[in-house]
Amino acid sequence: MRFFILVFIILPALEIGVFLLSGKTIGVWNTVLIIIFTGILGAFLTKRQGLEVIRKAQDAVRAGYPPGDILLDGICIFLGGSLLISPGFISDCLGLILLLPPTRKLIKPLLIKWFQRWIDKRTIYID
Repeated sequence: MRFFILVFIILPALEIGVFLLSGKTIGVWNTVLIIIFTGILGAFLTKRQGLEVIRKAQDAVRAGYPPGDILLDGICIFLGGSLLISPGFISDCLGLILLLPPTRKLIKPLLIKWFQRWIDKRTIYID
């Protein structure tokens, strides 16, 4: 429940504050252009990296290896692309962090710990 409050109440309020500040600082039209640009960039990067992840996962399965690490990349790319496509400077920063391979390497161990905690609490099942 805390997660939903953060995502649906606090984050949009912060985004609105940053929009107002940036509109006042760099101008309304520059703010709108930046939002449009990051949306297009997010769609482009997500498509490119997403197709690469699909290809790598197929290669791993064909070679007989489980694509676990590759699937984590796919989750990060999907979330990062979704954040970049949605309007907002804070969400754009978070999305870019998830899309860039060097920062994604730092986030994947945190995701593994998070999934492991879900499994340990029996809130998620893997059969």
